[in-house]
Amino acid sequence: MRIACLQFAPQVGDISNNLDRADAVLRKADPKDIDLLVLPELAFSGYNFRTLQHISPFLEPTAAGISSLWARTTALKYNCVVIVGYPEKTKIPSKWPLPSDYYSSSIVINADGGTIANYRKCFLSHSDEAWAREGSDGFFDGEIEGLGQVAIGMGMDMNPYPFGAPWSSREFAYHILHKEANLVIISMAWLTRESKSSYCQTPESPDIETLSYWLARLEPVIRAETEGEIIVVLANRTGAEDEAVYAGTSAVLGIHAREVKVYGMLGRWENELLIVDTSKRPVAKLVAQETVTPNVVTATSDTINATSDQITPASNQVPGTSDKTTVSSGVSRTWTSIFTENSDLSARTRNTAPPSEQDTKWGQNPLLQSTPPIPRQLSLPCQTEGEIEEDIKSNESADSCGETISSSGQSLADQEIKDTAKNVILGILARDEVLNPLFAEALGKFDTDRVVKNLARFIKGRQVSPT
Repeated sequence: MRIACLQFAPQVGDISNNLDRADAVLRKADPKDIDLLVLPELAFSGYNFRTLQHISPFLEPTAAGISSLWARTTALKYNCVVIVGYPEKTKIPSKWPLPSDYYSSSIVINADGGTIANYRKCFLSHSDEAWAREGSDGFFDGEIEGLGQVAIGMGMDMNPYPFGAPWSSREFAYHILHKEANLVIISMAWLTRESKSSYCQTPESPDIETLSYWLARLEPVIRAETEGEIIVVLANRTGAEDEAVYAGTSAVLGIHAREVKVYGMLGRWENELLIVDTSKRPVAKLVAQETVTPNVVTATSDTINATSDQITPASNQVPGTSDKTTVSSGVSRTWTSIFTENSDLSARTRNTAPPSEQDTKWGQNPLLQSTPPIPRQLSLPCQTEGEIEEDIKSNESADSCGETISSSGQSLADQEIKDTAKNVILGILARDEVLNPLFAEALGKFDTDRVVKNLARFIKGRQVSPT
């Protein structure tokens, strides 16, 4: 199956230009023989609306607005299934005494331009609740020609039902398993916690923290013994709307036999069309391990970010917050690393070329935890007493790297190295109750500056970056 995710940066209420932005990405990629094209949630209206009045000019009639027209035209042009998120307005009366109902919806169009489904988002974030209603028909599932048994959700659907379902409920993940879906499609407008200024510094790097959260919500699917691979399409947007910064990182994953493989992934700030072929070998895999955590902080209530689809228990330290927690013991599944068969992730995932045979490490980021485990041992370089005395005699005013301080002062790089060495020691003292007394005793017997100097020499000698 050839799957495409159109990741771009729409702006609130800028319908015409948002359509042009999406068309430009498609023209640039010029996709051939794709089976499925997925766009983000509220793709052409933008996402960050504050009130019903704010979004009212951009509401579209059910399966009949500009988003649906674009989806039909594009489906016919590329002979594929197209899914687009849009703000729906319907005049069909509901059980509630309202003149109209409003939903965050996804229209699903087949290659002939016909409507397959109109899915209405079930779980709403605070920003959704400002104008939309919950879909009453549950998560979508159904057979789609050419795609198989499909489950469809949107952003917040991956989270526990607001505001009271436990973290472990994982309703959407269990829906996938119950319906025996072989393809999962999730359109979203998922935020990051980072500021725009810092987030866009590495546009081609995926947001590993966000990816880890998505995997946490899909854990029942990962653990399940399914007959075949389940393909998961995560179609997010990028860019920023006022203070809202979106996480990008659209991806197509394959889950089977407790393994998570990556067919393709975009960076956090890329406006690109991700195209993958799931009949070919995956280009990367995600690696996890289980660890016993004697003091796991878990949430008794979950809090949703006011403008996003992010929700979290405090235990996992991922986007969102919770102020009610308990401490307990247990076993946690921690995603530790991502390995890839090509170090240039962004170039590789836009057009899936056959990977090389040699695996290389893409990055190592602890997932689902705020900080990596602190090592229980620290190996530092040491000198003999004779070497120390000789060093002191030859350079009474040595700086942290063993170089004489000139009249104009130390170099900035050397000072940074010295500061780094000092911070290493102070960080360990502050964070590790086992090593703390050991270092306190050592620093009480020996000159602290000498310890810092020797550690700094080691850092510079190994060409370790001060940052």
